[in-house]
Amino acid sequence: MKSCRSGGTFFMPYIHPSDETKKKRKKMKKKVAIQGIAGAYHDIASRNYFEGDEVEIIPCLTFRDVIATIKKDPSVLGIMAIENTIAGSLLQNHELIRESELRVIGEYKLRISHSLVALPGTSIHDVTEVNSHPIALMQCSDFLDTLPHAKVVEKEDTALSARWIAENKLEGHAAICGKLAAQIYGMEVLAEGIETNKRNFTRFLIIADRWTAEDMLHGTDINKSSLVFALPHTAGSLSKVLSVLSFYDMNLSKIQSLPIIGREWEYLFYIDLTFTDFTRYKQALDAIRPLTKDLKILGEYAEGRQSM
Repeated sequence: MKSCRSGGTFFMPYIHPSDETKKKRKKMKKKVAIQGIAGAYHDIASRNYFEGDEVEIIPCLTFRDVIATIKKDPSVLGIMAIENTIAGSLLQNHELIRESELRVIGEYKLRISHSLVALPGTSIHDVTEVNSHPIALMQCSDFLDTLPHAKVVEKEDTALSARWIAENKLEGHAAICGKLAAQIYGMEVLAEGIETNKRNFTRFLIIADRWTAEDMLHGTDINKSSLVFALPHTAGSLSKVLSVLSFYDMNLSKIQSLPIIGREWEYLFYIDLTFTDFTRYKQALDAIRPLTKDLKILGEYAEGRQSM
């Protein structure tokens, strides 16, 4: 095998694996980095997405740590929440994925159902403090109003709150989390389905190293993509792009703008497209490229499932 030389440094070229190797990799145990710990909603979403596969969860403190874990070990996949039907978009995660050079390889839309859990034998009338992630607390505000004597305290994570109460045997404390966390940490469910809005869904993106992404997507019917681009600060610049996408029968399922730091009144636009004709999609990209700046494909993948 020949090596490649660049400025006196030798490196080996990437050898594309065979179809048989790709199939074996798809069936291997999936190592998935998540923000949070076992029992968190990222854990639930990853197990649902890779249903039927053995999944090893790699817990991370932050989403930035998720990115770092994948870069350290390219065989690791990641999952990151990107938007919620109640709380809106997680703007930071849009930027993290763009800057990371990782690829989006899939998505999963998880219905979020919160439960109030506590140590076994606890009555709901014994609860004096409720712990959870601030978004989970916000989503259960109506239920919390029925516990006027309970102090509400924000924590880093839903499942972490349950584990903290269990490990420290904190009587009178309760956590808002998923039922999986209650099962894992031996907690009793005092109330379930306590979210205010029952149509509460979070969309998660599955991310991977570029070469791993190629292997994982082999044989996939791609009908969705996530893009990001900047536009000149001129009248009608966005409408021109949207008109071209419409002409090529692209369905715009999401658009999110973020200001570009240091460039006043200029924005990055994150968009999701769904399509039925991959050739027309590629033609659409070629058509909008001259109208945009820094057009980048974050991922091309199959539209994801939604839990019931």
